Amino acid sequence: MEATATRNSRKVLIGEVTSRSGDKTIKVTYFYKIPHPLYKKEIKRKTVVHAHDEKNECGLGDKVEIMETRPLSKLKRWRVTRVIEVAPKLGE
Repeated sequence: MEATATRNSRKVLIGEVTSRSGDKTIKVTYFYKIPHPLYKKEIKRKTVVHAHDEKNECGLGDKVEIMETRPLSKLKRWRVTRVIEVAPKLGE
């Protein structure tokens, strides 16, 4: 292998935190639209993934960027790279 070889780029998603499922774990919902196969109208779809939040910094409703990584547990295959937007807290 070459010394200057770089590893492949990993998938990056931007989604919303919908649940804090445990210590250092969050659920991120990723929304997207696809055209209907016959009628071509755009249909809303979503995917929910479990992500690793090392610093426990994410809260419900936050907009986060996650990156694909090696399996960290039974369900976790993503990790939080940055918090894009912090959701306002209730009562503020």
